[in-house]
Amino acid sequence: MQNQTLSVGHGIYVNKLKKMKKLLLVEDDPNLGLLLQDYLQLKGKFDVVLCTDGDEGLKAFNKQNFDLCILDVMMPKKDGFTLGKDIRKVNAQVPIIFATAKTMLEDKSAAYDLGGDDYITKPFRIEELLLRINAMFKRVSNKADGSEEATETQFSIGKYDFDYTTQIITFGGLHQKLSTKEAELLRLLCLKKNTVLTREEALLSIWHDDNYFNGRSMDVFLSKLRKYLREDPSVEIINVHGKGYKLLVS
Repeated sequence: MQNQTLSVGHGIYVNKLKKMKKLLLVEDDPNLGLLLQDYLQLKGKFDVVLCTDGDEGLKAFNKQNFDLCILDVMMPKKDGFTLGKDIRKVNAQVPIIFATAKTMLEDKSAAYDLGGDDYITKPFRIEELLLRINAMFKRVSNKADGSEEATETQFSIGKYDFDYTTQIITFGGLHQKLSTKEAELLRLLCLKKNTVLTREEALLSIWHDDNYFNGRSMDVFLSKLRKYLREDPSVEIINVHGKGYKLLVS
């Protein structure tokens, strides 16, 4: 009877583990890494795997399934941006949060361009990181259960075909792979085709913050989208002064 009770208890414990979100934390500062790991496991109730360099982080990612990755940018052997790029080759959907002491716009643009979903600047409060993680999982959950507004995933843009799910633009048999942020921005433009997409709407929908730095990052992505779509003269992304942007398809 005692063994049966232990067996049932063990089953409950295993089920709990299965329900826990698994995080990959790659941080080269051992003290900070252990602090974050302990806090997230205690307060966030996550299963956190800690790695201290990019090579170790990639090996762990390839061996296990993770629900979210937190990557320090400045690391030995393999920096966080390179690691994020390698992870995206394996999994295009897993959320990635980059953490770095760098504050330059170029670094934030690089983070999003590599398919990062969020960016947090050191030093940061641990509570802020937990809030960002929870917000990320909430957005993922909303998409999964259909709580968010249903949207199209296939679009025709003049002579281009855009598949939002695969993040690929096709033109004349050639394929252009987009970053996550580029794909999200182009989807919004497509949904508002020939009408104005306000700057605030785009920033809040994709970056969840309409601050100056995110606005500059979005400008970079708009320039790239214009470049991708330049082969068809009937397609144009224009600035609408004081309002936002418009995808014109004639």
